[in-house]
Amino acid sequence: MKHIVGAVSITLAAFVFAGPAAEAASPPPVELVDVYQGHADLSQYWVSEKYDGVRGYWDGQRMLTRGGSVIALPAWFTADLPDTPMDGELWAGYGRFSDASTLVRTAGPDDPRWHEISYRVFDLPGRTDDFNDRVPAIRRVVSRIDDPWVVAIRQFHVANDEALRSALKKVLAKGGEGLVLHRGSRDYTAGRHAGLLKVKPYQDAEARVVGIHPGHGRLKGMMGSLEVRMPDGRQFAIGTGFSDDQRADPPPIGSWITFRYQGKTATGLPRFARFLRRRPGGPPPEVTAEGRVSGPASPQDGESDDGA
Repeated sequence: MKHIVGAVSITLAAFVFAGPAAEAASPPPVELVDVYQGHADLSQYWVSEKYDGVRGYWDGQRMLTRGGSVIALPAWFTADLPDTPMDGELWAGYGRFSDASTLVRTAGPDDPRWHEISYRVFDLPGRTDDFNDRVPAIRRVVSRIDDPWVVAIRQFHVANDEALRSALKKVLAKGGEGLVLHRGSRDYTAGRHAGLLKVKPYQDAEARVVGIHPGHGRLKGMMGSLEVRMPDGRQFAIGTGFSDDQRADPPPIGSWITFRYQGKTATGLPRFARFLRRRPGGPPPEVTAEGRVSGPASPQDGESDDGA
């Protein structure tokens, strides 16, 4: 491994992703989640589990990633899906985000591992009513599909913050990553501030790898930490959360990672930052759209684990 520290100014004028999900389409108008800060009237929200999978937007004919690539699903998987849009998560099970991501990016429709994937539906983007009315509609649509791999995720109410914390604890105990609050009075609204709030025991964010610091002692010959830059330009190092295999073959410069943290320092840097995973592609689509990121891009379609 070549140890390099600092930013890289290589510009990729064009790239090709040769995987099965490479067919281009326009990015779907998906809702994005904000962070729950503990200041919401919970009586106005539906609560659901937040599944750690790959966002799948069914436009009535094709399944699209959040970035707009067409997913090469088997014909049997989509045969009974309706001709109206659905929004959901392609999920492989607890702790198996990488399996779902690999299938979406590299597997063909004949891959038998698609039988391990479920489509967890959490919304119907084509409807114009509010979420209070869409919840029973989701259940009816999925019931008519009647395929065991298509599931309407459970939507429920909690009475107060204590009940919300209890629900979060149960999800975490079985290997889940958190909850989502969905304001009942909101229509389906693309982008941020859509009435969606994520509830997690920690915050998470994305950053681009700009340098690799060598390890010392036990880690000699491997990566010690990654130098990363956030979309706002802030730069810092992340040295925890990596397995030895990941240290031996770290995310390359120019790639994007997801990390978790607990609050921020007085200078605005993430506190206790810990590596979670390499993103399957480049920055979140909304970051690219806002033009806040420059530098190397990854030759794959960007996907978020949480649709954030």
